[in-house]
Amino acid sequence: MTERKIKVKSILITQPKPESDKNPYTELAKKYSLKLDFRPFIHVEGVPAKEFRKGKINLPDYSAIIFTSRHGIDQYFRLCEEMRYEVPAEMKYFCNTESTALYLQKYIQYRKRKIFFGKQTTADLMEQFKKHQGEKYLFPCSDVSKEEIPSKMREVGYDVTEAVMYRTVCSDLSDLAEVKYDMIAFFSPSGIKSLYQNFPDFEQNNTRIAAFGSTTHKAVLEAGLYLDVQAPTPQSPSMTMAIEEYIKVSNK
Repeated sequence: MTERKIKVKSILITQPKPESDKNPYTELAKKYSLKLDFRPFIHVEGVPAKEFRKGKINLPDYSAIIFTSRHGIDQYFRLCEEMRYEVPAEMKYFCNTESTALYLQKYIQYRKRKIFFGKQTTADLMEQFKKHQGEKYLFPCSDVSKEEIPSKMREVGYDVTEAVMYRTVCSDLSDLAEVKYDMIAFFSPSGIKSLYQNFPDFEQNNTRIAAFGSTTHKAVLEAGLYLDVQAPTPQSPSMTMAIEEYIKVSNK
């Protein structure tokens, strides 16, 4: 819709602010003179070890772990510590991207471990699994996980168990009630849920919506919102690249 290609001056990223100022978002803001703010719409709460034990999942039974987010990594190693389980050096780690894999350095000696990762898609990771078919996989996830990796793995006969290690909780956004942005970028269906939980009367009007991932795209449309910026795409594999493609047209 060409009538929605209106100039963008301010963007709200519904994720935590990057730790370093050297990141694609900062570069984007400088390049196009944007007001760019970060505010997580959701946060995670770890499942206590006592509660996790009720699920009858025995951590030492698994020879490989699958991670698709930093949250999964943090909560897995937190539970290991709480349950006094020392992760063996021969454990294999499978990550959706190199960025996720590198985050493992926070907990293990990266170069001395067996770490495998895909480029971006589930298909990339499935290629890695083909080389390790005899493993018993554990997939740390949230209570609202809609990841397709476990189901795809079961379709081809891999031994994989999903383990809910944390809950996704809507954050309190009441201080944003009177704040308006030209664009809001979402990264999960939970972000859309948080938007309406905090602002049940939200009307999109000229607010452009950017969304990352197919499940987020679906959540945007099911909420009756117009999806202005979609990522990833072959041309724009990252959110910043997708937003920039939109801005190139809207901010002429």
